[in-house]
Amino acid sequence: MNVTRAVRSGTRVRLPAGVERPTEVYVNGVAQRPGADYRVEDGALVFSRELEQEGKLGFWRWTSILFGVAGTYRRNDVVDVSYEAVGGRRGVASNLPVDPPADPF
Repeated sequence: MNVTRAVRSGTRVRLPAGVERPTEVYVNGVAQRPGADYRVEDGALVFSRELEQEGKLGFWRWTSILFGVAGTYRRNDVVDVSYEAVGGRRGVASNLPVDPPADPF
């Protein structure tokens, strides 16, 4: 059993400045349900499952992709949020960064 995964309660995604409550949340294009899939806490979305984003690709990885030796098959979750902005206008924040996991110790 991986203790770090067991202790971790969920993945945090910080909301953009000025967004208090999103109207719609999507992960990889799939609508998420408040309460079941995520909750809003201290200016961030806290998901009940673990999300991951691929980091920057290094030189050798890019080279191998360029020459068709390998592809990029790492997990890369994309979080998009639709919200009502100041003045009643609708705003969309796309590909929000996922916070790195907190050290449980």
